[in-house]
This record gives sequence, structure tokens and C-alpha cells, in this order.
Amino acid sequence: MRFLLFLTGRHRTPLINRVLGLLLAFNAGAVNAGGFLVVHMYTSHMSGFVSTLADNLVLGNMTLVLGALGALLAFTSGAAVTAIMVNWARQNQLRSGFALPLLLEAALMLVFGLLGAITLTWHTLFSVPLTVLLLAFIMGLQNAVVTKMSSAQIRTTHMTGVVTDLGIEIGKMLYWNRSGTLPAAQVRANHARMRLYGSMLGMFTLGGLVGAAGFKHIGFIWIVPLAAGLLALSLPPLAADLERLRVIWRARVSRRPHLHS
Repeated sequence: MRFLLFLTGRHRTPLINRVLGLLLAFNAGAVNAGGFLVVHMYTSHMSGFVSTLADNLVLGNMTLVLGALGALLAFTSGAAVTAIMVNWARQNQLRSGFALPLLLEAALMLVFGLLGAITLTWHTLFSVPLTVLLLAFIMGLQNAVVTKMSSAQIRTTHMTGVVTDLGIEIGKMLYWNRSGTLPAAQVRANHARMRLYGSMLGMFTLGGLVGAAGFKHIGFIWIVPLAAGLLALSLPPLAADLERLRVIWRARVSRRPHLHS
């Protein structure tokens, strides 16, 4: 319990950020791959949606334009909600700032797991099922959590930046420093970063395999264990903040104007 409190608590260290980043990379890979089997879209890939929007604006396919716009707005909204939650918790001196959006993500994943088949038939103004918008919102929530907790050093819902950074470090490792080059001028790979980026890529891939297999053989309900894992991460800091939340609630209630008969 104490370890889980540290993982999503207010006080961050590089090690805690790496561990949480790896766990969430696994979760994102599972949701992304499993979601593709359901809605035939990778709902964490905003670059693809931007390209879809631009291409189909030119081609005049407004149905696909609306779908891409809906996914972009949902992802952006998820990131914005995370920022609101984290900053509200910070201003109220809570330890659960990063746990709050993860709790919301877990709840929405449970909705997807329990009602996913139904939401596939709920069409929206954006010409895509509600499921697509829900998954994009979830990925926006999660990506913003990791971005804020690691000061934008770690991303978990897409691997483009991770693979790029890994390639840069590999290039440094393979670089030939000529003899006589001063040590300060030599090109050296950062092996700690290489391990981090390689681990992130591996966990995302493993999550994708597990998620795809689960959705293929079990169905929507497979996401429930993933949601339970997020609940386990988010509840300890929230439990530690219960008394502080009661104080905040009492203070807000006491400031409300009372009606006198």
C-alpha cells in the first residue's frame, strides 16, 4: 500500500516516474490495441487523426472529417480535465493530484468494459460511435497525467517520441569518436535513457499483445482487470487525503450564504 501511495503521490522521483510510466505504457498499449479490434481505430494516435482531417477536407469526405475532429476534441478534453484536476489538488495541498485523473480513467474504462457493446450503437454529432470518443478521452487523460508528473519527459499513449529518442541514443552509441578527441567533445550515449525508452516500447508492445488477445478471446469485459489495476494505483493517495477533503468540503459549505426564515 505504501509503495502504491508513492507511485501516484505528490512527491515525485525519477524512479517513481519510470515505474508508473512503464505501468501506464502497458495499460495504453492494451487499450489502444484492444480498442482497435472494436472500433478499427487507434484512438491514441492524434497525428493520424490530424492527417485524416486534412486529407478528407481536401477530398470532401465530411463524415471522416467529423470523426477525426471528434477524436481530437475528445483527446484534448481529456488532457484538459487532467490539468484541472492536478492543479486543483495542488492548490488544495492534496497528495492525490495524479491519482484523481487515474481514478476517472479507471471509471471510464469500467464503463467501456461493461457497456462497450451498447455504446457502439450510440452515434454522436461527430459521425463516430460514442466508444471512439470515450477511448480518445481516456487516452488524453492518461497522456496528460504522465506528461505533468514527469515534466514532459515521459509519454505513454504513443511511441513516436519514444522510438525517436531511442534511435538518437543508438546513433550516439554507434558514433565513432576519433582518437585524440577531447573527452568533453566526445559523443556518448545515455544508457539510462536507452533502458527507459526500450522498456517503455517493450511494455507498450506487451500491453498491445495482451489487450488484443483479451479482446479477441474474451471481449469487452477484458478491460475490467486493467481498470482494477488503475484503481489500485489511484485509491491509496485518495484514502490518505480523505480527512483533508472533508476539511475542504466543510470550509466550502460554511462559506455558502444561509437562508433565514
